[in-house]
Amino acid sequence: MSSSRVALFAVPLAAGLLCATVAPATAVAPHEARPGASLTCRGQGVDPDALVRHRAETVIHAPLRTVWRLQADVEGWPSWQAPVRSAERLDGGPLRAGSAFRWTTPVPPNPTTPATGLRITSTVEQLRQGSCIRWTGPADGEGLHIDGVHVWNFTEVEGGVRVSTEETHTGPQVDAHVPMATELLRRGLDAWLRDLKTAAEALTGEPC
Repeated sequence: MSSSRVALFAVPLAAGLLCATVAPATAVAPHEARPGASLTCRGQGVDPDALVRHRAETVIHAPLRTVWRLQADVEGWPSWQAPVRSAERLDGGPLRAGSAFRWTTPVPPNPTTPATGLRITSTVEQLRQGSCIRWTGPADGEGLHIDGVHVWNFTEVEGGVRVSTEETHTGPQVDAHVPMATELLRRGLDAWLRDLKTAAEALTGEPC
């Protein structure tokens, strides 16, 4: 779950379940996490001890400023991410280290928990304007608690921006069902990247 696709954080758990029947976007290239190869922001990465983790990336054919604006405008997430039902900043001004935000997403019933609404509170720990974001925080729902760490990297490449993301989850429910939780996280991160790509390219008139 993106602290969960919400990229606790990502709504990974919720988005993964909601998008379970959607074919993976060809533009998204998931990567198995490898020791020592984690994404970082200002030297800090995901939880090195977490059992549930995934890394994915895509190339978006849009200017960096457009991609960054969509991602950093937390309160605008519901306009381009259907699984995000609400999102509110708990502080004002540009997104920065120390910023906090609260967002919600539904979680359908699954083998470990009943249908519930996930409440996520994320805090930005590190941020470099136009380059990277790292946030952490808890996600809670009925019978479900997750602590997440989510890192995003944005790199200008020929024709657009490569967006790379990595997230880890810990908690009683996900730790007890690592393969399922990892697959749901994978689906959620892939869906987040697809939505970001679609929204950014639509703003620049590029095909998705």
